[in-house]
Parts: sequence; structure tokens; C-alpha cells
Amino acid sequence: MKKIPVILILLISSFYSSGQIGSVQSDESILYAQTKQINQFFRRFNGEEDVTGKRIYDTDDSFHSTKLRNKYLNILFDLSSPLITKDAREVFILEVNSKKNPVFLDFHANNWFAEVSADFTYNRKPIHMILYFKLEKERLGYKWVLSNVHTSAFNKYFKHVGDSISGENFLHPMSHELDFMTLRKMFASPDNIGYYLEKDYYPDQLALFLKEYQEGTLKFVSSNNVKFHFFQIPNWYFEVSYFNRYQNNSGWLISNMVRVNDQEKKEIIRNYTHEK
Repeated sequence: MKKIPVILILLISSFYSSGQIGSVQSDESILYAQTKQINQFFRRFNGEEDVTGKRIYDTDDSFHSTKLRNKYLNILFDLSSPLITKDAREVFILEVNSKKNPVFLDFHANNWFAEVSADFTYNRKPIHMILYFKLEKERLGYKWVLSNVHTSAFNKYFKHVGDSISGENFLHPMSHELDFMTLRKMFASPDNIGYYLEKDYYPDQLALFLKEYQEGTLKFVSSNNVKFHFFQIPNWYFEVSYFNRYQNNSGWLISNMVRVNDQEKKEIIRNYTHEK
């Protein structure tokens, strides 16, 4: 019988001990653990997908299973995020996965939207812009629609909006008795027009965006990053971002979460979307 060289034996031994074969199983487990699509995030959050990625329907016994949801909810957080404490995560899971009153996400419902970071050129100069999208029902289906935009490049058009009166930059309350002849003063300085707007006016950057885009002064270059904001869970707001890393805790994950009341939710929505 021919002897196997010692070097070859060592190489074979090294191959097995280094986990090369085991890494195939490791790769498979990472693939299953990754939340690769936002639709999959919804299914895992709700307990509508098994551990192999197979859909679970309402005719299945494990549909919306508390046990299955506990498994998935724990891996739907970015575990490296300093913004989410272990205690907050545990309280959140207990509340959404309560046996008496479980809470689920609804893809077609309101109170969640997408935020897209994008690059444009404005008057041939590069600018950064945030685009906000929400789902809107269209016939028998749904579509994403642009709901608002925000860029610091437009701020120059909204000087003094919401500012208190400065000097004589206001219309006297008896101006109507003079047939508003004082309008000449109002329109004397474009930089001061913001003083004359109602205090509740909120800048509409979307209208300005449409004007500049249609006139060709604003041109799209590329989109860079996408995140989602969720307000569907009672007393909670959370943000979902994508993490591209080779480990189980990757893909679309909850990257930020705050306990809030309804009024605070409205303020967060306004701060993010810049809507009135």
C-alpha cells in the first residue's frame, strides 16, 4: 500500500480544522439571517416567513407565531447601534409581540415613508438633496410618490421666514384704509419679503424643486442612500437602514428607535419631511 506523504496529511488536517467545510454551513446561515429586502423586513417583523426564507400564509399554523416573531424581532435590530439600548429593545419586543395585543406592520398603510439621499447639480454646481417618498394607492395597486424635498441650497429663498418684525418690515394694521398703498414698502427689498408672511407659513421646497427642475437649472446626478421611517407602532418611532456586512446581523435593520407619544411623532415627521 502506497504511503501518503506527511505534508499532504498535514494539509488535509489543516483544511478540516480550519473549518473550510463548516464555512459552507456558516455562509448559508448568514445568508438566511440577512434581511436582504425591505419586504422581507416586514415579513420577519410580522412572523410571515420561516427561517429558510419561505413565506408563511394565514392558512399556516405558524402564521404570526409569537415564538417565531421573538426569534426574528431580536435579529431585526442593528446590535452595534449606540442609539438603541438592550432594555429599550426588550420593552419594544414585549409590546409588539404581546400574546393579548400583538402589533404588526402594514406595508400598504400610512405612517411610514422612505428617505433618499441624492446628488444634483443646481445652476451647474453640485448640491446634496433629500427626497421623501410615500406610498399612494393607484387603481388596483400602489406606487411611490415624491412627497417633499429638502436642500440647504434653497434656504436663501426663505430668509426671515418666521422671524419677528425687524425695524419697519411690516404692514400697519390700518393699511387697508389706504387701499394697501404701503405695498411699495413691502416689495422694496426681496431679502426682507419673509417678514411679511404669516407666522405659520412653512417653506414649500417641493414647489421650488419642480420649478427649477422643469426650467433645467436643477439636474439629477445619482441617488446614494436610502432609509425608512416608521410611525405605525403605538408609542414608538424607529428608523430602518441597510447594513452591508458579512455577518448575521446585516441587511435592513432598525438603526434608531425612540419611545414617543402622538404629538412627538408629528414633530418628528415635520422635522424629517419639512412639511407643515
